[in-house]
Amino acid sequence: MTKEHLYQPFEISHVTLDQCPKLEHRHTFFELVYVLDGTGTQCINKSQFSYRANHMFLLTPEDCHSFNIKTPTTFFFLRFNDIYLKESGLSGQNMIHLEYILQNVSHKPGCILRNLPDKKLVRPIVEAIIRERANKDLYNQQLVEQLVNTLIVVVTRNIAKYLPETIGEHTDSKAIDILQYIHKNIYSPEKIRAKVIGEVFGISERYLGRFFKKHTQENLQDYINNYRQKLIEHRLKHSDLRIGEIANSLGFTDESHLNKFFRKHRGVSPMAYRQELRKSA
Repeated sequence: MTKEHLYQPFEISHVTLDQCPKLEHRHTFFELVYVLDGTGTQCINKSQFSYRANHMFLLTPEDCHSFNIKTPTTFFFLRFNDIYLKESGLSGQNMIHLEYILQNVSHKPGCILRNLPDKKLVRPIVEAIIRERANKDLYNQQLVEQLVNTLIVVVTRNIAKYLPETIGEHTDSKAIDILQYIHKNIYSPEKIRAKVIGEVFGISERYLGRFFKKHTQENLQDYINNYRQKLIEHRLKHSDLRIGEIANSLGFTDESHLNKFFRKHRGVSPMAYRQELRKSA
C-alpha cells in the first residue's frame, strides 16, 4: 500500500474525476475532501459511506482510504500538515485543542458536516478559495491563506460540537496528550494499560487515575472501554468485516473475548447488534 507525503504547509487542488486515480492508500498529513458535485462511495479503514454533493470528509494521518466514483465527481482537496497548523497564527493552547479535535475524528467514515449552519457556510468558502486561486488577483495568496484558516476552524468547530465532552477550553495539555496517545494506540491493548501510560507520561500509576479524572471528568478505564466500544459499533454498522476480523483489528485475544466485552457494555452480542441495524435500515 502506498503512502503519500506533503512537502509544503498546505496544498489545494480542484478536479473532476470519473474514476479514482489511486488505489487504497495512506497519508502522513491531513486532507479535507469536499464534494461539489457527483456521487459515489468513500472507503476508509475498511468502512464505507455513500457520498453526494456538499459532503465533506476529513482524512487524518495513517487513515487507509479510497473512493469508488459512481457518477463524475468534482472534488475540492485541501491537504495540510502539522507545520501549517503550528504556523497558522492560533495561540498555543488553542492549537493543542485544534490538533486534538482533528486527530479525534480518525477511524470513522462519513460527512463531518452534521451542523446545518456549518454546511451552509462551507460551500461559499470552498468556492471563494477556488475563485481566488483562479483569478490570481492582488493579495491573492494572503486571502487564500485566510480562507483556508477559516475553513479549518469551521470544520474543527463542527467536529467539536459532536465529540464527547471530555475536554474543555482549559483542559491541561498533558491530559490532551494522554487522550491522543490512547486514540493512537487503541489497537494495542498492551500500550494502553495504566502502568504503561504512566511510564510514557512520567506519572505514577497510583496518581494517573486521579489526574485523568480531574481533567476529563471520566475514569481512565471507562474512557478506554467506551472508545473501544464505539469503534466496534462503528465497524459493525459500516463494514462487512466478520466478528473475528473486528476482534483481531482491535487487539482482542479472540472472537469470544470481543463477544464478552460487547455484551457487557451493550447488553447484546455483536451479531445481534448488527442484525438489528440491518433490520432498521
